[in-house]
Amino acid sequence: MTQAIYPGTFDPVTRGHLDIIERSARLFERLIIAVGDNPAKKSLFTPAERVAMLRRETRRLRNVQVRTFRGLLVSFARRSKIAVIVRGIRNAGDFEYEQQMALANHAAGGTETVFMVPMPELAFVRSELIRQIAAGGGDVSGMLTPAVESRLRAKLARRGSRR
Repeated sequence: MTQAIYPGTFDPVTRGHLDIIERSARLFERLIIAVGDNPAKKSLFTPAERVAMLRRETRRLRNVQVRTFRGLLVSFARRSKIAVIVRGIRNAGDFEYEQQMALANHAAGGTETVFMVPMPELAFVRSELIRQIAAGGGDVSGMLTPAVESRLRAKLARRGSRR
């Protein structure tokens, strides 16, 4: 069975992420979306919230599972018995970083990395940028699904009311 892992923070899941997920789901018999739980990263959404959003957005894709992981991705891949990692690359900067990670993951865990380029209209989409635009009151509707945008706006409103 051809299986792959698509790891990320997904804070929040964007249309760019969903593009890679949908296309990867067509290429692999099983795709695990691995939501990184890194306490050192300052995420807006909790791991459970990110998993819930991803499960909602991918529920129609029968061969996709969403799970969290902590620690090294290659350790998670080894425990899951999956040797292929999918990574999206938007630009040359992404490629240089992802190439280094792919080489390190291969050396440490024997994994192979498949790079996917998002559709051109989604190539600029980054979760961090979306959070900044939304926090400033900007329009992010083309970058998120309506459900994710609603959750993002609600989360930002709650966070703003605590200041």
